[in-house]
Order: sequence, then structure tokens, then C-alpha cells
Amino acid sequence: MSAIPSALGTPSLDGALARRALLSARELACRRGDRLLFSGLDFEVCAGDIVWLRGANGSGKTSLLRVLVGLAGAAEGRLDRDGAAGHAVYIGHANALKDDLTALEALQFLARLQGLPADADACAAALRRFGVHGRRHAMVRTLSQGQRRRVALARLLLAPAQSLWMLDEPFDALDTDGIAALNGIIASHAAAGGCVLLTSHQPLTLANPAPAVFDLEPYAAA
Repeated sequence: MSAIPSALGTPSLDGALARRALLSARELACRRGDRLLFSGLDFEVCAGDIVWLRGANGSGKTSLLRVLVGLAGAAEGRLDRDGAAGHAVYIGHANALKDDLTALEALQFLARLQGLPADADACAAALRRFGVHGRRHAMVRTLSQGQRRRVALARLLLAPAQSLWMLDEPFDALDTDGIAALNGIIASHAAAGGCVLLTSHQPLTLANPAPAVFDLEPYAAA
């Protein structure tokens, strides 16, 4: 991820904020088991950035997100996160919802695990933004895959304004309305000084601001 330019900062942000790096890495390398996935990544992500991580299956996109959020260690290199940037929120392929809880209870449970606001009113408001407020008292096991994805993504709305979002295939299972809702929430988060790194195998429809694209393929290990 060689030098994501600071110009990625959203133009509407204050100049000093837009130049502040929320996340930076030097000579980052990652292994999965005995296999070296990539190496030599130098990058900087600033307030207001939206970055689309691309690469073939197995190139290390998920592994990189897990390293950046602190769920896995890097094989080499240095990773620095701005201590004032608030929470780093990671949402992976799995929705991590408990089938025997209601949608509202499941969201509250996830929020508590990450030290986010978990009161019923805040969580209900987040579910409303994602269009699943009407299903808040339904058991998770009765929800469609798209509804489960919306409940999991609602956790983003509980995070601080300048938090780091690491989203692995966040648009999976979402319909057109769900994609539009997530696009708006991502754009608002960037405008408020947060930053988003995401993966997606499907073309993005987020246009304002358009995400920067970073391809992992050139950094793949031989």
C-alpha cells in the first residue's frame, strides 16, 4: 500500500484535520500460516479518507484489515494509530449475531463488547437508520441475510465520529436500499473526519466522495 496520498482527505474538512494521519504503516508484511501474503506496504490514511482495498481472492485483503484493527500481528513492519482517533471498528464477513437474541439485543451485545453506547434508544435509532427498526424485537434466527447484515452494520452508527472503520465486504447481502443507506453513512462518516477502509468484490456505487482505490496485487509475495 505504497503511500496513499494525503490529498485523499475530503475537501470539506478543515485543512489541518484533513492532513492528520489516523493510521500509518511502514514496511508492513503479513503471513497466513507459513505463506507470506504481501510485504513492503508503506501507507498513510488521513481523516476523511475512503479507501477501497482490491485484490484477487487470497491476496491478503482480509488479513490486512485484521492486522490494521489489531486482531492479528504483522510479520514485519510498524503500525501506528492516532490515539485521538477513537475506536477502530471491524466488521468482517460474519455478522457475529447471536441467533437466540432479538435484533436489538444482538446489537446491544456487540456494542458492549466494543465499549460503544449500548442503551436501547441509541441502538434502536441505529437500526432505524438501516431500515430494520421494525424488526428490532424479532429473533435473529428469523431475519433474512440482508436484515442480519443491516443489524451488524448498525454498530457503525454507535462509534465516535473520528473512528476508523475496517469493513470486509460490507455490501454483501444488501439490496438496493441497503446499499444506498450504507453509502450515505460512509460518506457522512468521512465528512465528519473519520476514515473507512473496505473491501468489495462488487463495483462500488459510492460517488460523493469517490473512494481511492488501492490494489494489493503489486505487493504480493513471489
